[in-house]
Amino acid sequence: LRFPDGSKGNRNETAGKEILGYHDLILPDGGAYRSFQPLWLRTWRYVQVDIECGDDPLVIHDIYGDLSIYPFEEKGSFSSDNPIHDRIWEVGWLTARLCAGETYMDCPYYEQLQYVGDTRIQALISLYVSGDDRLMRNALEQADHSRIPSGLTLSRGPSYIPQVIPGFSLYWVAMVHDYYLHRQDDDFLRQFLPGIESVLGWFEQRIDFTGTLGPLEWWNFVDWSDEFMVGAAPGADLGHSAIMSLSYVYALERAAELFTWFAGLDQSEELAKKAQGFYLEAQRTREAVYNLCYDYSRGLLADIPLDDPNRDMYTHGIFSQHTNILGILTNAFPEDDVPGVMERILADTSLIPTTIYYRFYLFQALQKTGMADRYTDMLGSWERMLANGLTTFQESDVLERSDCHAWSSSPLF
Repeated sequence: LRFPDGSKGNRNETAGKEILGYHDLILPDGGAYRSFQPLWLRTWRYVQVDIECGDDPLVIHDIYGDLSIYPFEEKGSFSSDNPIHDRIWEVGWLTARLCAGETYMDCPYYEQLQYVGDTRIQALISLYVSGDDRLMRNALEQADHSRIPSGLTLSRGPSYIPQVIPGFSLYWVAMVHDYYLHRQDDDFLRQFLPGIESVLGWFEQRIDFTGTLGPLEWWNFVDWSDEFMVGAAPGADLGHSAIMSLSYVYALERAAELFTWFAGLDQSEELAKKAQGFYLEAQRTREAVYNLCYDYSRGLLADIPLDDPNRDMYTHGIFSQHTNILGILTNAFPEDDVPGVMERILADTSLIPTTIYYRFYLFQALQKTGMADRYTDMLGSWERMLANGLTTFQESDVLERSDCHAWSSSPLF
């Protein structure tokens, strides 16, 4: 439901707007008591019915919808003395449920696809609110089965259109680790060890003479921040992206913990050696990023090395919240510097800001630095969505596209 200029405005208001998008064309045959339904689910806030009759009138006895979602049960609970927080919980839970069916979905209107980056957040919400891990298990296996010969998983699936987002393969590794932290199911987890090696091997082959990742193929999506070219961070395509290199470290550390666990369980020297290799690779890459990208005058990591010849390619600035969030989450900064870095991440308005999706990682950094008490003061995007009449949470606070997007339910976690 949009204005002629394409904007949506307050979702509770309909005056001056028109409905654009998917629609069904139904041709009644003149018989009585016919029943019609679409061949696949539809999702909507408003339904417009346009009727054109021939010689005879059309009699409508009923119009209704059946709720089609995965049957999560809300076993976890939350309450607050702030009614806005309660409303965020309610709307977030509806959003999460509407984005789950046969598989997790990023959104029930547009792609309806199980993107790994989205799914990691959805799976954690499922574990914490319902305790139901079945869709998470399914997602882990489907991503593993999607791996292409070069080693990466597909970014989404099942889908007949292949798409690769290398960073999402790293988040699949993190998602396996999430399952390890929350479930005692070693037989299920063991099947993913070869796939984890495969994914990490793809990135290891692309570490160049700088010790960071060189040019990366495919779509290196990170976040929908305006300053990122189609969501990709500076340096991802040309090489030496701090975000991508630290994302690799983030996955390496989790893989090392997994392999260490199974090395002890199986009394395997081979797995122990691989775990040690992951730890060392993480350490080398983390130190390379810090040495090349740390700006002492700002006390922050740049998105690409300070002396990189491609710096002039990026006209929108090369310092982001994202890189420095990952620097905290991967222990790239000296321990004594971390509180100051977190303060600068929050206070420096010149940094490329995170959008709704990546705030999941911003809030993890808050928690890690002992600043989680600030969390409830940083829910402005969700409060604005509620004030704007949304009954589900949208994809981004910089794009007016999907009005129901699972990753925006992250406050439930």
